[in-house]
Amino acid sequence: MNQARVITPHKLLTVCVVVEIATGVALLLTPGLFSHLLLGIVATEMTNLFARFFGLALIGLGIACWPRPQSIAAMRSMLFYNGAIALYLAYVGVFVSTGLLLWPAVVLHAVMAGLLLRR
Repeated sequence: MNQARVITPHKLLTVCVVVEIATGVALLLTPGLFSHLLLGIVATEMTNLFARFFGLALIGLGIACWPRPQSIAAMRSMLFYNGAIALYLAYVGVFVSTGLLLWPAVVLHAVMAGLLLRR
């Protein structure tokens, strides 16, 4: 029997949470490198300060959305975040600046938002 693989809402939310916590940790530990790769900007003391704030916020989002049975609020929160950040990063890429990882990040967040929307 060949059973089709199904992405359950629980698994999808787990992937979203892990990606956001990992991104938050990367922003905390290497804010300059992350800013350069994502936005193509030179790190300053000020950009590092804000990157670390954002890193802490992403870790908090990940912890708050950690999957639980029937976690509708977590799914909605991740849907909003992924959709909003995909749009904002696309805006940044078109009108402000772009780094090596910017467009892959846009695609990743757009795909995750689309998958979350289907749930």
